[in-house]
Amino acid sequence: QVQLVESGGGLVQAGGSLRLSCEASGRTFTIYSMGWFRQAPGKEREFVARITWGTGSAEYADSVKGRFTISSDTPKKTLSLQMSSLKVEDTGVYYCGAFQYGNSDYTYGQGTQVTVSS
Repeated sequence: QVQLVESGGGLVQAGGSLRLSCEASGRTFTIYSMGWFRQAPGKEREFVARITWGTGSAEYADSVKGRFTISSDTPKKTLSLQMSSLKVEDTGVYYCGAFQYGNSDYTYGQGTQVTVSS
């Protein structure tokens, strides 16, 4: 199994920036891709961005394109999300996820709270 630990959340004003980090451990050699997801109060968890572990190819949700940048350091087994021009609607719990070969769903970390105030 893979274990994931997120860090870097916090409170920021609209227009500000935050950087989230995720450290993977365990059977990391089974990881195909990693991503960030978020869940706002009263809403379902949604996709934010993902990156393919081997190629570095990245995808983003339309709502964050041009504002968020996902990156990975495969040797260090870390994942980052640089968030800029934050909006109030970016508020939520952000989860790091790992998609492993042979699995049908992501494994998630415990999440980190991001709150954007107006």
